[in-house]
Parts: sequence; structure tokens; C-alpha cells
Amino acid sequence: MSQVFSFSGNDDFYPGGRIYPNPKEPCLFLSLGRSVDYFPLQKRSRFSVPFDINREWFDEPKQKASIESLPDECLFEILRRLPVGQDRSVCASVSKRWLMLLSSICENENCNNGSTIGDNVVGDDDDEGFSNEGYLSRSLEGMKATDVRLAAIAVGTASRGGLGKLTIRGCNSDRGMTNVGLKAIAHGCPSLKVFSVFDVATIDDEGLIEIASGCHKLEKLDLCKCPNISDKTLIAISKKCPNLAELSIESCPNIGNEGLQAIGKLCSNLRSVSIKGCSGVGDQGVCGLMSSASYVLSKVKLESLMVSDLSLATIGHYGFQVTNLVLSDLPNVSEKGFWVMGNGRGLQKLNSITIECCQGLTDTGIEAIGKGCPNVKNFQLRKCAYLSDKGLVSLTRAALSIESLKLHECHRITQIGLFGVFFHCAAKLKVLTLISCYGIKDLEMDLPAISPSESFWSLTIRDCPGFGDANLALLGKLCPRLKHVELSGLQRVTDVGFLPLLECSETGLTTVNLRGCLNVTDRVVLSIVNSYGWTLQVLCLDGCTRVTDASMMAIAGNCPVLSDLDVSKCAITDTGIVALASGKQFNLEILSLAGCISVSDNSMAAFKKLGQSLAGLNIKRCSAISSRGVSKLQEHLWTCDILN
Repeated sequence: MSQVFSFSGNDDFYPGGRIYPNPKEPCLFLSLGRSVDYFPLQKRSRFSVPFDINREWFDEPKQKASIESLPDECLFEILRRLPVGQDRSVCASVSKRWLMLLSSICENENCNNGSTIGDNVVGDDDDEGFSNEGYLSRSLEGMKATDVRLAAIAVGTASRGGLGKLTIRGCNSDRGMTNVGLKAIAHGCPSLKVFSVFDVATIDDEGLIEIASGCHKLEKLDLCKCPNISDKTLIAISKKCPNLAELSIESCPNIGNEGLQAIGKLCSNLRSVSIKGCSGVGDQGVCGLMSSASYVLSKVKLESLMVSDLSLATIGHYGFQVTNLVLSDLPNVSEKGFWVMGNGRGLQKLNSITIECCQGLTDTGIEAIGKGCPNVKNFQLRKCAYLSDKGLVSLTRAALSIESLKLHECHRITQIGLFGVFFHCAAKLKVLTLISCYGIKDLEMDLPAISPSESFWSLTIRDCPGFGDANLALLGKLCPRLKHVELSGLQRVTDVGFLPLLECSETGLTTVNLRGCLNVTDRVVLSIVNSYGWTLQVLCLDGCTRVTDASMMAIAGNCPVLSDLDVSKCAITDTGIVALASGKQFNLEILSLAGCISVSDNSMAAFKKLGQSLAGLNIKRCSAISSRGVSKLQEHLWTCDILN
């Protein structure tokens, strides 16, 4: 009818000319009735023209109608009727508004997969082959972690196998992700099983509760440096994610005892718990968790917590299924806590234990642990200031199943405790690692009769300044089956100590690391390659400044399976590189020459030949190699990663 009022003789409306001489005559406001038939019916206009009360027409250009003028509620109803798959992905590319609306559609709000609208079946045969089992993995870091990207992930992965793993590391505080992005994941990714958030301060419980509500298949949750996450999140997870098997929380100050207690009571599949630097967690939370999940929990890590002896006593009593235990930086735990834990007799299945930076660990406590954990195989002790030779020997006497022992910065341990380990555990000990243990001195010792270990194969001694030739020669007699030898930063070790070790070895060495052994010469290298070149796979001579081209020539002719060679800062020249290139190194993949100042452009041809198998070449600080030479190497060895 508005078209009738506004008509003033335009032939586009009716070709017969004007109908009324005065289109503004008041009588035109009267109804014409159904019987009036002045002209044939025309197509209904798709445009509306504004009309004021004074019956004057605004002089505005007519605008085309757009779907964007629809409110969100109407557009949501349209979009949720699209089949999951390519159609939705295409529509998500239209605008940010469409993307966010599509990402807000929950699984139970989809009107497809056979549902009907009116008389039509909504669905797309092209999407029938897609599944939503959580095969895809996505990771966002820094500025890429935004709500829009999370929405795109939610829409894009829905029909391509489903999102199974999502990792978010940090975000831009100005335009970073918020709870809106997490809601998009919760609505569009019901298949999510692994969710990790690191250093994100812009989300809180609201977003994580949405994840719990929408992602019931969640099996692993990592929360690190999320200051706004509290017990509410853990309570929601415990109620709605029954499949949760791994939980890791770090530096989340608002998470406390209540959340851990809920996890312990309701998550019957919980296998692993790691809690670090959470100031709100105390004995009540740890004890509640351990006592409730005692028959399923197999891995426990407590680090930088203000718990007391009570927590360790609970672990010792309720840790029936615990196989891996890590206790680190627990300042309020005393000798009594470790003693009670060992005597609780609940850690019979414990296989691996690590104790770090715990001032309460003494000889008495370590002996109790050895007696209470008879099946432990891997023992790691770091920065245990009050642990001495007496405690170490008592441990090895009680825990006869130890296969791997690592001592790091335990300065009261001396060579007496070291050889006491072999006296009690020689039958099963396989791996020994000593790092920065300053109490070990290179002294002549009269050892009791100790049978050589037939199982021991790996020896690592790193940065122990007192360790020298005498100790190394004694170890050589006890370790005839060595395959892996690392003697790093031992400036007191010379050829005199290393050669007896080689002479006692009855099996082929596969890995030798002499990094920083300044007094080792070509004599040792020649002995290694001549005796064990046929099994040697990794050889590191970094910083052995007395090693020369003679060693390179020996390596070239005797090490056919060598894959990793490091001669950084050695006295190597072009002659050694040429010799190596003409040798039998069919499997050499990594070659490091960093700091070899005598290697020059004259080695280019040799490098090209070695490049047939090389995957990595380190020529940093090789000052005699020109920039032009480096460019040529990069051109010819395009499949090799060159560090210069």
C-alpha cells in the first residue's frame, strides 16, 4: 500500500499513467476494499520507504536488505541448521560475527545428521565420512592465542576428526584469549582429551567450567601460571570429567585443598598428579587426595609446597599403587616425615623415586626408605646436604633391586660411598650417574673383594673436580660390560686413568663422551677407535684441545657405524677433514667443528663429500672459513642443517 501512496506517475509501477491526480488526497487513506481492481497485481516490493506523520517522504536513498541486518538470534537459528563440515567452515569465513556465532553452537543444538525441518531432511552426504574422535592437535602461543583463533579451531576441527589435544602458551594481555574463546572450544570440541594452559592470566573459572561442561572426554589437564583459576574449576572437572587420568597444576595460587579433595573422591581413573608451587595447597589437600585415590594413583609429584611430615606419612601409608614418586623442595618436611613414609609399608610397588632439595632427608630417613621400598629400581638424589656415605651404603644394603642411581650435588658423598654402592648392588646395578659431587677425591684405596658387575653398562661422571685417574682405574675393574661412558669436565683425568678402563672393557663401547677433558690426547682416541670402532656410534671430544688430526685419520679408517662426531675446539685442521671424508663413515649424520680455527675453505670439497650423509654441520667460530665458503656449503648441502 505504501507503493500506492508514494506513486506520482512513474510508468514503472503502472504503464497506464496516473491513477489519481492528487496522490496526497485524504480519501486515499480509506480502504479500497477487496473488490477494487484498477490494475493487474504486481510483484510485492522488497523495499520499504519511510513515511512520516506529515505524509512527507524522506529524501533518502533506498538500501538493499542484507542478512547482516538479522539479529543474532535469527542468524543463529539459520547457522545451526547447516550440516557440520565444509558448509560451516565456509560460512565461518564470512565475518567475525558469523564465526563467533558458529562457534557458540553446542553439539546438542545442531539441526543436522538426519534431523528434520518441516518436510525436508537436513544433512549432507559429503560429511558422512567424518568422525569426531579427537584425532587433531592444535597449539597456540603468544599473540596467536586469541578468542577468534580458538573459535576457528572449534569450527574447523569439528568435522575433520575432532580436536583431541589443545595447548595454549601465553597470550597478549591486551587482545588475548578470554573465557569467550574457551566457551567456543567447550561448545565445538566435545572430543577434547588433552588440555594444557601455560601462563594465561586472562581466563578464570568461568571458562574452565565451560570446558568441564562441554568436554566430558577430558583425560589430561595441565594448568600452569593461571592465577585466576581456583578450586571451583577442579570441583567442576571432578564432577563432569570422569575419565580424567592426569592432572598437573603449577603456580596457581588460588587452587587449594578443596579442589584436590574433590578430584580424589570423584575421579576414579586418576593415575598421575603433579602439584608445584601452589601456595594454597597444604596437608589437608594432599592427604585427602592420596587417601581417596589410593588404589589407582600411580604417579605423584610434589614440588615447592608448604606441606609437612603428615603428607609424607599419608603417602607412605596409602601409596599402594604408586610406582613413581617425586619429592622436591619441601622445606617443612623433616627427618621424621621421611622415616614415617619409609616405615608406612605402603610403597611396596614403588619403582622410581626422586628426592631433591629436601633438607629433611638424612641418613636415617634414606635407610628407612630403602627398607620400606624393596622393589625400587631407579633412585635419584639431588642437593641432599645431609646425606653422607653412611646413608648411601645403608640404602644400597636395604634396597637390593636398585638398577639406576643418580647423585647430583650431594657433597658429603665420597669415594667410600661410591664403591660401597658396587659392593652391595653389583649384581643388579646398571646405570650410575654422578654430577657435581665435590666430596669425591682421587685417593688410593684398598677395596675389599668386590665382584665385577656383569649388568653395569652406563657410567656418567660430570663436573666432579676431585675425580681422577685412580678412581677411574678402580671403576674400570668393576665395570667390564660398559657401553656408555661419559666423563665430562674432569680435568684431572688423563690417558693414565682412561686406558685401564678401556683395557678392562669386554664389550663394544657405543657412546663415549669426553667433553672438557683437557688432558686426554690422541693416545686415548686411537685406543678407543682401534678397539671399539666397529661398535662406536657417538664420540664427543669437545674441548679436548690435545686431540689432533691423527685421531681424525684413525676415526676415518675404523668407525663405519659412527653417526655423531663432535671435535669442537680440538686441534683439527683441513688435513683431518680431508682424511675423514675419504674414510668409511657411511652413517655420519652429525659433525661438529665449532671453534676449530684451523679448518678453512680448503675443506670445501671434503664437506661436499661428507654432505651425502650429513644432516647437521656445526662450523660456528671457525674463523678461517669465509662467508663465501659458508654460502657455497649452504648451496651444495641444502639438505643439511648448517650452524655458522
